[in-house]
Amino acid sequence: MTAHSSSRRLLLAALVLTSAPFLRAQQKTAPAATPASTPAATPEQAATPATTAPTIAVDARLVNLPVVVRDKKGALVQNLTKDDFTLQVDSKPQTIRYFDKDTNLPLILGLLVDTSMSQRSVIDEERSASSVFLDQMLTTPKDQAFVIQFAGETELLQDLTSSRPKLQAALKEIDTPPDYPSNTPSSTTDPNDTSNSSANRRAHRGTVLYDALFLASDEIMSKQKGRKALIILSDGGDNGSRENLVRSIEAAQRADTIVYAIYFKGDEPPHTNNNPQRGNRGGGMGYPGGGYPGGGYPGRYPGGNGGGSNYPPEQRRTDGKKNLERMVQETGGRLFEIKKNQDVAQIYTQIAEELRAQYRLGYTPSQEAAAAGYHQIDLTTHQKGLVIQTRDGYYTGSK
Repeated sequence: MTAHSSSRRLLLAALVLTSAPFLRAQQKTAPAATPASTPAATPEQAATPATTAPTIAVDARLVNLPVVVRDKKGALVQNLTKDDFTLQVDSKPQTIRYFDKDTNLPLILGLLVDTSMSQRSVIDEERSASSVFLDQMLTTPKDQAFVIQFAGETELLQDLTSSRPKLQAALKEIDTPPDYPSNTPSSTTDPNDTSNSSANRRAHRGTVLYDALFLASDEIMSKQKGRKALIILSDGGDNGSRENLVRSIEAAQRADTIVYAIYFKGDEPPHTNNNPQRGNRGGGMGYPGGGYPGGGYPGRYPGGNGGGSNYPPEQRRTDGKKNLERMVQETGGRLFEIKKNQDVAQIYTQIAEELRAQYRLGYTPSQEAAAAGYHQIDLTTHQKGLVIQTRDGYYTGSK
């Protein structure tokens, strides 16, 4: 009995000794398996620079390029493959890792309609053509659009929605602001008056195109994923924006958004009064109901943009077209011009065709190409005679 007990104790002691390293190993590695703990960064993650506002839509390390290709006659080319393209960023070769048409991705559209007096003769046509365009483009429940009008202020008529009735209702609201004579009680010379009463409503002369593009890109598009495009209907003039042209384009680039522009060379009507302010449907800079949403963009554009238009009509028209050309060129879009042989509806048809014919190229940038700042893109094709349409570059890092 004693011998049996002794051998039993020896066996138990041996089991304890042999299992001790295993128990210690379990205790040592257990915290790494605990869900509440923070895992250590992998070498790949550590090498990836932190970015607060990347222009990347799908993966934090994948840059996407919407691309349209045409032949010499202007016809869309839709039979290319990844091997037909060569990509360089900041003059350094990059490997294209993703290539597709991605027509299954949600489509996010924004209409930015210039309602200044120079555009008054084309607004009815724009309204009806925009209605047909949105009906044609919003084909799935995930497709959404919003509508903004801008003159002396930027006004969101309809936030992002897939509801056709809501968008149609917003399009019906598009209109030029009334131009009250200076001797009526609807006009005020007090720049601090933001009253919404009918006797004190005001708006500033001018057109805040840059502000409209900046706000649409920074506040709406930057928060969305999918295929994103803004369509601007304007003469391109800007008199009174808080933002400048460069900042507004940068916001669109950071939001991974293509800009299309429909240019109409309108005429500014003559004004008989000397008052640089006129009445409108609401006081101050902002969206309906006092802001977007509920009180304006936080910390931006308090109390209106101020100032009126001192630019001669000819100067505004010339510079305006160049403004629109820069916006579309640097974001990968196109500029269209309303002419006798090309109306708004025909232009919308061309834009729709492009959006459906886009290639989407994706690449993981090298360490240099992922550094904070602006990076120049150079995309070419091996086939001769083809014209590539894509954005000029992208931003990484803080704004």
